[in-house]
Amino acid sequence: MTGTEVAVPMLRWGILGTGWISTMFTKDLLADRPDADCRHAISAVGSSSISKGKTFVANCWKETTTHTRPRVYDSYQAVYTDTNVDIVYVGTPHSEHKKNCLDAIAAGKHVLCEKPLTINAKEGQEVVDAAREKGVFLMEAVWTRFSPLFSALKEELFVKKTIGDVHRMFVDFGNKMPLDTLPSTHRLKDPALGAGALLDIGIYALTYASVILGDWKLGLQHPTPVVTSSLDIHDGMDLSNVIVLDYPSKDTTGHESTKTAICTSSFKCKSPDDFARIDGSCGSILIFGLAASVPGGFRILLYPASPGEEKSETERIFTVEKPKDTLGFFWEADAVARDIAAGRTENAVVPLDESIRMMQLMDKIRKDAGLVYPQDTV
Repeated sequence: MTGTEVAVPMLRWGILGTGWISTMFTKDLLADRPDADCRHAISAVGSSSISKGKTFVANCWKETTTHTRPRVYDSYQAVYTDTNVDIVYVGTPHSEHKKNCLDAIAAGKHVLCEKPLTINAKEGQEVVDAAREKGVFLMEAVWTRFSPLFSALKEELFVKKTIGDVHRMFVDFGNKMPLDTLPSTHRLKDPALGAGALLDIGIYALTYASVILGDWKLGLQHPTPVVTSSLDIHDGMDLSNVIVLDYPSKDTTGHESTKTAICTSSFKCKSPDDFARIDGSCGSILIFGLAASVPGGFRILLYPASPGEEKSETERIFTVEKPKDTLGFFWEADAVARDIAAGRTENAVVPLDESIRMMQLMDKIRKDAGLVYPQDTV
């Protein structure tokens, strides 16, 4: 390497779990991205059985891929001790996150753990404390936060102030689930596994609202909203929820006011393509996509300065661009690779204090509704 060349960050991953989220994450890392500034290799896969692990590999590694196939283990511990693994991706059910993270951290591995980081804030703090003490990298995999959509929104809302003062926001994640056909032991139905819409998909709606109405302040710097909520609880899990976040604010004239976010999520119905709307004094921004977890872009609509006037600008659209057959997990993985290469142990976009804050928020919402998981009583 010459003095003008820069080393490309490289990470060797161990994957825990072979479900949908691990599959999508792995396929994104294996996607052909000629211009990528980071490199990723999947060194190991941990599953409950060798056969499940091999099926996972056959599904993710196509015959045309140049990526080396990983070693398949029938235990997670074998992934932690594999010397060819730099970082562990935790794609297991919510209830397993704490143990998986603690075990990987104890083995000296970096960790990227799917959201929610844990079942509750108490568990989350244990994991964060362990990572900080060990000196390894840890991040909650709120992958949507690394989409170019968020930086584009920040530019429009806080730099250009395109829609003026932001006053309110609506964001919904509806994902109709065939719960009647699933066994009671399924992760979407079993309270012991953290079942329910809030932890599974509601966290996305809360993330949009918190980041945008919280003026991009995270963790300990995040303003404290007034929280009102309602959960539709059946068999120890919430099928749907409505959460209102009221943030103290001041408009451009200095007058005190309140910004309000209405966040909803549901297993009973699917959201429309326009899943979120941000309303300001001069216009609105409509966010669209497959779901709140996979934003496709946004449309800006500017309103007349006064009733009867024509629009001052036509509709403007921002579209998220990504390689064919990818969802966007690679943006998150690249950010992790750059952090670790730079010697950082947490990420500025999803810092650990923000993950704990979000867990505390969801703890409060569940407590107010009387939704208790077995882990809350330990």
